[in-house]
Amino acid sequence: MRPTRTGPRGPAVAAGRRTVRGRPVLRRATRHRLAADAALLLTAAAFAIPLAWLVLASLDPHATLRVGLPASPTLGNFSAVLTDEITFTPMLNSLLICGGATLLTVVCAALAAYPLSRFRSRLCRPYLLTVLFATCLPITAVMVPVYALFVRVDLIDTRYGTALFLAAAQLPFAIWLMKNFTDGVPKALEEAAWTDGASWWQTLRRIILPLMGPGCGVVAIYTFIMMWGNFFVPFMLLLSPENLPASVSIFTFFGNYGAIAFGELAAFSILYSTPVILLYILVSRRLGGGFALGGAVKG
Repeated sequence: MRPTRTGPRGPAVAAGRRTVRGRPVLRRATRHRLAADAALLLTAAAFAIPLAWLVLASLDPHATLRVGLPASPTLGNFSAVLTDEITFTPMLNSLLICGGATLLTVVCAALAAYPLSRFRSRLCRPYLLTVLFATCLPITAVMVPVYALFVRVDLIDTRYGTALFLAAAQLPFAIWLMKNFTDGVPKALEEAAWTDGASWWQTLRRIILPLMGPGCGVVAIYTFIMMWGNFFVPFMLLLSPENLPASVSIFTFFGNYGAIAFGELAAFSILYSTPVILLYILVSRRLGGGFALGGAVKG
């Protein structure tokens, strides 16, 4: 048998072979990483360029659709839109309509999600499937009968009637979200509360809902954003200019024959986005919370 050749040269040769064979793998991984980075940069640019135009155009008195630094930055566009007719009254209407509808949606979704999560019934699955079908129903398909119904019950051109319809439109998806968060709350906490003499309403109010703080925050933010940007529903159900929300009054910046006040439109858009950003900042602290189970259940 031929003796195996050992020495300092053997490991070096093997290492060199591994390095040579590993080069195509490293190059392929590098190409994949560069391609992923390029795709992410393009995606970031697609979002950053419109935001950059929004900020720069709001400071430019002669703004156009082109992205560029303003020759003479000014706050004149903000001064032009900060009036009762253009900004303050529509923003107040939007806050009243969307805020009230969001509160109603979160409360109704929590009350509907609790029995769907805790009680077993043959009607539970058909009900959830019906709710799922309602989330897929386009809003334009029901606006004509809704408009006729609002005229009959004298809810047309009322802010509370519009808030009720917006809440009803967002309720199906809110129930789906809220049920998933309710399923994550351990039932042992409820059983411990029932052992101490708490009723189901006290259990829901003092145990389930506090632990579902992140879920309620998610539902509230999603519902408020969807209602805040809704144009079609208030455009159909509200007729008086003093009742129109900001999502509809934005039409005032679009003149006849294609004339658009780009600078004022950009300034109004920044002001219009402020409530949503503030809501997210206020609720985001609750989104990272979990279920504090340590010591919650008696051993």
